[in-house]
Amino acid sequence: MANHSQLNFQDASSPIMEELMGFHDHALMVALAICSLVLYLLTHTLTEKLSSNTVNAQVIELVWTILPAMVLVMLALPSLRILYMMDEINEPDLTLKAIGHQWYWTYEYTDLKELTFDSYMIPTTDLPLGHFRLLEVDHRVIVPMNSTIRVIVTADDVLHSWAVPSLGVKTDAIPGRLNQTSFLASRPGVFYGQCSEICGANHSFMPIVVESIPLTDFENWSSLMPS
Repeated sequence: MANHSQLNFQDASSPIMEELMGFHDHALMVALAICSLVLYLLTHTLTEKLSSNTVNAQVIELVWTILPAMVLVMLALPSLRILYMMDEINEPDLTLKAIGHQWYWTYEYTDLKELTFDSYMIPTTDLPLGHFRLLEVDHRVIVPMNSTIRVIVTADDVLHSWAVPSLGVKTDAIPGRLNQTSFLASRPGVFYGQCSEICGANHSFMPIVVESIPLTDFENWSSLMPS
């Protein structure tokens, strides 16, 4: 999860988030190169003597037309690649349905059996020692690690958004519509998120907690959960 004064992203816990962080760094390097070039040209223009010489003007126009097009291609190709990776869901190992309410989440594991539960934020007065305020819930989403999880997201009342930054997941929950996304937790751990769509007075109090555990532990957990 995020730390105080953190400037970068949270540690990536899924292949998609690793790709997103790589694209972010790539785009920053392109932006840095553009800013450096513009700063150099600006400094050169201000420090050199003005000249009305227009020799090779056609070459200059050719350069400032082709160069921005090349920059756009350098940004567009990796971006489209990641978009297709995020949209493609092939044979998921588990399907999870997340339903947004004011102001809590309902989860359904329809692949295993009729396993359904509500997930509420734990009030500060009831929070166990060492847990995170405004982020801990009474029932976590338990998923097996290294397994493709398809998440079907919808809402019961108003707009919500199911977002877990370290997994690279953010999908709007819209009443009357089913949106889907997927993720693969590459390591065991507990990953925190929050509703990312303003949904009313208690918008800040409907956190999301995803816990990734080994497959054998997940099977034991699912067998112990009441249907």
